[in-house]
Amino acid sequence: MKLVESFNDVLQMINAAKERSVLAVNSELIGLYWNIGKYISDKVNNSDWGNRIVANLSDYINKNAPETRGFSSQNLWRMKQFYETYVDTPKLSSLLREISWTNNLMIFSKAKTNEEREFYLKLTAKEKYTSRELERQIDSGLFERLIISDRKISSVLREIHPKSIDAFRDNYILDFLSLPKPFSEKDLRKSIIQNLKTFLLEFGKDFSFVGEEYRVQVGTKDFFVDLLFYHRDLQCLVAFDLKITDFKPEYLGKMEFYLESLDRDIKKEHEKPSVGVILCKNKDSKVVEYALSRSMSPAMIAKYETELIDKNLLEKKLEEFFQLAEKSKTEE
Repeated sequence: MKLVESFNDVLQMINAAKERSVLAVNSELIGLYWNIGKYISDKVNNSDWGNRIVANLSDYINKNAPETRGFSSQNLWRMKQFYETYVDTPKLSSLLREISWTNNLMIFSKAKTNEEREFYLKLTAKEKYTSRELERQIDSGLFERLIISDRKISSVLREIHPKSIDAFRDNYILDFLSLPKPFSEKDLRKSIIQNLKTFLLEFGKDFSFVGEEYRVQVGTKDFFVDLLFYHRDLQCLVAFDLKITDFKPEYLGKMEFYLESLDRDIKKEHEKPSVGVILCKNKDSKVVEYALSRSMSPAMIAKYETELIDKNLLEKKLEEFFQLAEKSKTEE
């Protein structure tokens, strides 16, 4: 056993070195594309460089360095656009090197503001998104949803887990679930399990699945938590109670019972107090506020959508949000 552990130590060193080398290569590649983009931008702005010359440059590169790829005329123009998009935002330059060229292309072509680009750059670097995963988050309007969200979490949750404000959201998109119409809570739970990988992408990669209908025994009776996860960053169990109706205050009492039983009988000594998420079809913001105001448990209420929200509608709501914020500042 000790010999195997030693071998694993060496294997970990090899894998870590491989990961560092990949990151180093990617950083150099992004730096190269940045420098080429700057060069072309300067030439276009200060001389008569245009489509024909850039096309000739592409042909010249491909003829004299046939082993290189990615220097088509179209890509060279993208490098110019890449440079011009970020040249006035130096604080983002280090982030650009932390993610792949494909993901960089997606962010600067799909995101419309520096704030949105910064958000997706940081998120992609943190979560190590593939291009498909990143595309889903952008297309689902994650940035807009977060900005206009009205997250309601208990004061106890904020106190025990200060990072919870970043770990949970007000609204989740579960468009990947193949649910019948109408669907039951059992249908919802089963479909989440069948699409667990995508579910974890929507909720965050720090979540690790523990169990479905997780049994907790209190006295002589058994009770079942719909879904139980562990959150690596918060270092705690996270219990999900799934509802197909609007939030009702009595749901909170049930969740508090679950959290008490998890903390007394399941939680390990080094772990922090468990968190509860009541996931509802909808919620009244005022009802949630009243319900949480005297709650002594680290819990929150979120809602879910089973279909993508129209991106144009989200952008319109975001614009209205910023207009109201600007009006409030003016009135002050």
